[in-house]
Amino acid sequence: METTPDNIKKNTQKTAHTTAILSVHYFLYFGIMGIFLPYFNLLCHHLGLTGFQIGALNSTRTLVMVIFAIFWGALADRFALRRPIFIATSCLSAIAWGGYLLTDTFLPMMGVTVVYAIFFGPVIPFLETFTMEALSRKNTHRNDYGKIRAWGSLSFIGVVLAMGTLLSATSTHLILPLIFIGSLMLGICTIAIPKDLSPQRRSHAAEIRGLFTPKALRFLLANFLMLASHGTYYGFFSIHLESLGYGTGFIGLAWSLATIAEMAIMMGSTRIFRYISIERALLLASLLATVRWVALFFLTSREAILLSQVLHAGTYGLFHIACILYMDKLSTPQNRTIGQVVNNAVSYGLGLMAGFLINGWLYDRYGVHLFLMSAAISLVGALLIYKTDPSS
Repeated sequence: METTPDNIKKNTQKTAHTTAILSVHYFLYFGIMGIFLPYFNLLCHHLGLTGFQIGALNSTRTLVMVIFAIFWGALADRFALRRPIFIATSCLSAIAWGGYLLTDTFLPMMGVTVVYAIFFGPVIPFLETFTMEALSRKNTHRNDYGKIRAWGSLSFIGVVLAMGTLLSATSTHLILPLIFIGSLMLGICTIAIPKDLSPQRRSHAAEIRGLFTPKALRFLLANFLMLASHGTYYGFFSIHLESLGYGTGFIGLAWSLATIAEMAIMMGSTRIFRYISIERALLLASLLATVRWVALFFLTSREAILLSQVLHAGTYGLFHIACILYMDKLSTPQNRTIGQVVNNAVSYGLGLMAGFLINGWLYDRYGVHLFLMSAAISLVGALLIYKTDPSS
């Protein structure tokens, strides 16, 4: 295409339009997460489910998400169906969530969890793939990913704060219908994803298998350990705060403060990665996680707990961006979907599943002591990353 002022203007407008669409998707997705992560387990606790049952729901959800996300991702790359699969699974997962509105006992909730997870698994890794695809076609750097992803963090902050206030005045039973409404909105918005962000051609099986080099596998193992170390935090942090005597307002404040710190890192990610390598960012984040989990074991005061939440900037914000960029560096346009799916499946899937399952099994017996176990796990991950870093 000839480079003219009109063409440049059209391309700029197209890029801005695509960026806006992706930002809206992150905003809606993490708005849903702003209800789910801090409050869904709390709702289950109030419904009378045991720590083991809560852990079982979470681990089953993540296991099914891992299996089917990989299936959907491989299908998307093999047959160039990224956008159609994204639309279908987003809409069907929203419908499946409606099943939670019909029950409040463990076994039926487990059934709903399985159906929901089948379709919800690929939503965020596909969205990450669309974003990296869009950035690869712009005259910009992939490090700008953080600026788009930050809209999700902004949404998470607002929703967590609003929910903390709302639930203090009403009931945790509002959690399920609000997630249902948000999921329907996200499903509808998927139709706006540009068609040209799907693969240009079908990939060969060898191109998909070629992603899994020894270097990639070492990275994925470290990623798994880092997210496994988050099992105590994501699964039982809200319950732990409630056991210390704090209400939903403070719980929402603690979660939102962590996300503010995360968002600050994401907004400045372009500049940060000019001065630090992706591998060094992964190492730093893992070491900060070790410090953070040890701190949460000892801290009980309001001020100290809130201060420790600032470390989320590194343990989630920096680590997450580095993981997305690292996997994209290892991928090609033909295996980009499965690359991000596997990255997400191993970390937020298998890693969190292991963390949830172990913590669900042990929380009733050991409680806050599990933060020390988390610290040990993240330290092992840091050592593995240190061995993977070519500059170490």
